Amino acid sequence: MLFSRKSGEENQKKPGILERMKRALGATKATLVARIESVLASRAELDDAALEELEGVLLGADLGVGATNRVMGEIRGMVGRKEISSREEARAALRRVLLGILKSPAGSDPSPAAGAPRVWMIVGVNGTGKTTTIGKLAARLGQEGGSVLVCAADTFRPAAIEQLETWVQRAGAELIKSRPGADPSAVLHDALEAAAARKRDFLLVDTAGRLHTRSNLMQELEKMRRVAGRRVQGAPHEVLLVIDATTGQNGLAQAREFLKLTGVTGLIVTKLDGTAKGGVLFAITQELKIPVRFIGVGETLEDLLDFSPATFVDSLFG
Repeated sequence: MLFSRKSGEENQKKPGILERMKRALGATKATLVARIESVLASRAELDDAALEELEGVLLGADLGVGATNRVMGEIRGMVGRKEISSREEARAALRRVLLGILKSPAGSDPSPAAGAPRVWMIVGVNGTGKTTTIGKLAARLGQEGGSVLVCAADTFRPAAIEQLETWVQRAGAELIKSRPGADPSAVLHDALEAAAARKRDFLLVDTAGRLHTRSNLMQELEKMRRVAGRRVQGAPHEVLLVIDATTGQNGLAQAREFLKLTGVTGLIVTKLDGTAKGGVLFAITQELKIPVRFIGVGETLEDLLDFSPATFVDSLFG
């Protein structure tokens, strides 16, 4: 299947991906792993004081209470059973537990009927990098042999359509748009018809970068889901929430609200190259069990990477 969910792990094996990930996670590594190493190096054994200090490091790296409690619960259990007796064993144990958090269930992968487009809705608040991410996704899918149509259903924000059009042109994809202020669901309907008529493999749907606290705007997203489902079997096949990693725990709050009404199936975490708060990925996957699909590590079309839990953890601890 074109662009399968398994491709993320496979693509991470390509030369240069691990190095790019390491560069992007430099600040997070300094906040999380370097401080873990400092705690382990300064203690002859993992006593209560050392464990409390480790707990503070995890919270300080934006892992959140849930993920931190899980990590420390497992580490304390191993210490109590005397399964950890050296700094190297403690480091390896932390690595295993953190990796386990990121390996959340992938979920189902509904497919459209033969000849119908695969519909992906892209949601998120303003400023997360949603527009640029859609351009990067369109480019990736096109490079892998897919034909892509993009729907400009963010009709509320000034210049949103023009910005999206620029990125779609860079990606070599096509755009369906209407006038500013048009009904988003009507634009989506037209895009669904066009994608089917042109036999496109993918329809990427931009949505308004609405505040997650505005219930009426969230309800508009649910209306769009219904429109997509009536036209294409199983649509939307993905609802991808774009989160800005620099917002830390605010990103988790956004994910909670979007999950309630939009059925988020996966996350795209942007701006990991500009923050020390990459630990929020552990917080989100621990609490919401939503897999991270992609991460953004820069501003060019090539700076959207498939997310691999193993590569992510290797980049931090390697």
